[in-house]
Amino acid sequence: MKSKTIPTQKIVPNRLQGTDGIRREIKSAKDSECKGSTPLQTFLEKGWITEEFMELYVYCYIKNQLKKKPVSSIKKTFVIGWDPRDSSGIFTDAVIRGVRKAGGEALILGIVPTPLVPLFMLHEGAAGGIMVTASHNPKDQNGIKLFLPFHGMKPLPADDVNLTQTLLKQNFGAIKKISLRGKKTDCRQKALQLFRNFSLMQENSWIDSPDALKALILVVDPAFGALKEIAAQIFKETGVGKVIEVNAGKSGAVNFRSGVADLEGCPRITAEMILKPTGIFHSHKAIIKLFEIGRANKKSAVAGKKRIAGAIFDADGDRFFCLKYDPFQDTLWVLSGDETAILQARHLVSRYPNKYQGSLYINTVESDLNASASAKSMGLTPLLTAVGDKWILLKIHLALLEQKLLSTKLSPKTQRGLKNKIALLKKVGVTQVGTLQSLEASIPKTQGAKKINSAVLAVGSEETGHNITTALLTRAKKADLSIHSGNGLKSALNTFSATEYLATTLPSKRYIKAVRQPFLPGFKSTLYAYYIRQELFFKDSQVWKKVKRLLFQTTKQCGYTVKTRNFPDDPDMLYISLSNGKAGIFVRNSGTENKISVNLRGRKSDSVKLNKIGLEILKLLFSQLKDRDNHFYKMELYVLSQIASRPIIDADLEIKNQYKSRLINEMRKQNLIKLSPEGNRMTPLGKWYINAPV
Repeated sequence: MKSKTIPTQKIVPNRLQGTDGIRREIKSAKDSECKGSTPLQTFLEKGWITEEFMELYVYCYIKNQLKKKPVSSIKKTFVIGWDPRDSSGIFTDAVIRGVRKAGGEALILGIVPTPLVPLFMLHEGAAGGIMVTASHNPKDQNGIKLFLPFHGMKPLPADDVNLTQTLLKQNFGAIKKISLRGKKTDCRQKALQLFRNFSLMQENSWIDSPDALKALILVVDPAFGALKEIAAQIFKETGVGKVIEVNAGKSGAVNFRSGVADLEGCPRITAEMILKPTGIFHSHKAIIKLFEIGRANKKSAVAGKKRIAGAIFDADGDRFFCLKYDPFQDTLWVLSGDETAILQARHLVSRYPNKYQGSLYINTVESDLNASASAKSMGLTPLLTAVGDKWILLKIHLALLEQKLLSTKLSPKTQRGLKNKIALLKKVGVTQVGTLQSLEASIPKTQGAKKINSAVLAVGSEETGHNITTALLTRAKKADLSIHSGNGLKSALNTFSATEYLATTLPSKRYIKAVRQPFLPGFKSTLYAYYIRQELFFKDSQVWKKVKRLLFQTTKQCGYTVKTRNFPDDPDMLYISLSNGKAGIFVRNSGTENKISVNLRGRKSDSVKLNKIGLEILKLLFSQLKDRDNHFYKMELYVLSQIASRPIIDADLEIKNQYKSRLINEMRKQNLIKLSPEGNRMTPLGKWYINAPV
C-alpha cells in the first residue's frame, strides 16, 4: 500500500476497555522499548500491556469495589484465575500484587476456565472476580476480564469509564512503593471441586441417564488452555463412551493450531483441507484425529451405533464449537454458537414445552438472521442485541426483574411505576450495573408472592461460541442461585445431551442432516481489516461518516431500501438494516483484537450484492484506518512483496518465526492471501492493497 504521512498522535479514550475488559499484546516493563514510559503511556502510545499496567489496572478496580459500601460491611475477598499463556507468571503475580496493595484479599484459583471465576465468587460471596486471559487471541497477547458480585455480571460501559478515570489519576510510582496489605489464599482444589459438582448436576448438564452419552466418541481440544484435563475428566464422568484429549501441552502456546478461533467462518471441513502441506487444517491435531477416528469407526457410525464428535474450546474455556463427523460424506460439520444454540433451544422446547414456550432466545447481531427466525418458529421470543455476552446477560436480568415484578404483590401505582422504569431501560439502554442493582432493590420481597414456573430464558447465544443457559448453583446453608454466564463446558454438555437424545429418535442419515443444519442458513460473511487505528472509528467521526455515506450509496444502487438502526448498547457500531430487516450490514471495531469488521447478513439470494458492497467498504477501511506505525502492518506489506511474483509456502516466508503463524493467519482472514497447492498466493484484494494510493 502506497503510504503518505498521517498524524499518529493517539487519542486518550474515556474508556480503555473493549467488549470484554482489556486485551493487548504483552511486553515486559523491563523491555528497552518500554523504558522511560509509564505503564499507561506504554498502553496508550504503543498498544502494549505490561505487568506494571496489569498491577495498576487491578489496583484501581479493587479500590473502586471497596469504595462502594462501608468497608466494614463487605467482604474484601477477590477471586483470581488465569489461563496458561503466562508461563513466566510475571503478569499473574502483578495482578495478585495489585489486589493485595489495594487492601483486597486474594482467593487464588490458578489455571481455571473463565466461568469458574464468577461461579466461585458467587459461591463465596466475594467482592469481585478477575480472570487473566486474552481468551481466543494468540499467545503473544494477554488481558483481564472483570466480574462484579451482582449476579456475576461484567462491567458495563459507564463502569468501565469510572475505572478508566480512576486509573488516569494514579501515580504508578507511588503504587509501586505500597506494601502488600491483603493476604492470599490458595483455593484451587476447592474451586475445581465446585466446578466438577456444578457441571455434573443434571439440572446443569441436562444428562438424565448414565448411558445417555455412551455411543459418543469425543475428541476434546482445550486449545492448550484452561480446560486441559478438566473438560476431558468431566466428560468421562458423564458417561461419554470414549474421550480423547489433544492440544493439552504445557508450553503456554494457547490457541495455536487449535481452538475455536481457527474455525470461525468455516461451516465444513473436507478431507482435502487436512492434506499436507497446503491444506489449511493440515497441522490441527483435533481435526486430523477426528478424521482418523471417524474413518476407523465408519461402519458403526453409518449404522447409528457410534457418533464421532469434537468439543473445541478457546484458551479460557468460555467458548465452544462442536465438530460432527459425517460418515456418509467423510467430512466434518462445524457447529458454531448459532447451530449449537438452536439445537439446545429445540431440545428444551420439545422436552419441556410448558416451561419454555414463549421464553427468550437472545442472540447478537453477528448471528445468522435465520437463527432467530428458527427460534421464533419454535414458539420462542427472539431478541437481538449488540456484540458481547455482557449484553445478553443484561437482557436476561431485565427480563428476570420483569418476572420478579409480576410475581410480587404491590399496589397498582407502584407496580406501574416499576414497570415503566424497566420499559425505559430497555429502550434507552443500561450503562452501569448499579442501575440494575438499585432497581432490583426497589422491588420488595413480599409474603405470598405468586410463583411463576415458566422460564425467562431458553438460550442466549453469540455466534462465536458463547452460549448461555440458566444454571443452578447450590450452596451449603444458603439459598440456591440461578447462574447465567458464558460457559464452554456447560454448552458442550448441553449440546451433546441434545444431539445424543435426538440420535435415539432418528435414523443415522437423518440425524446427521438434522444436526449439521439445525436451521436453514442464510448468507453470512465477515470481512476484516487488522492493524488499524481503532480510535478513529466512532459515532459521527470523520471515518464513520465516510463509511455511512458509502454504505447508503452502494446499498441503494443495489436496489435496497435503507434504514439506520441504533443499538444503545453499542452506539459506535454502524448498523444498516436493508429491505425491512431482510438483510443487514454493520461495521464495528472489535473489542478483543486490533481489527475492524464489515459484517454481511441476509438471504442466500443477497450474497452477490452484499459481497460487492462489503468489498467497497473494506477497501475504504483499509485506506482510512491502517496503522502505518504498527510492526504487523509493515510485515504484512513485506510478505505481500515476497509473494507478488510467485507462490510461497509458510515455512519459506522471510519473517520471524515468533510472528509468522499469527501474521499469516490474519492475512488470510483479511483475504489478502490464500492457499493454493503451490503455496500462498496473493488475492485480487491483496494486489489492490499493495498498489492502492491512500
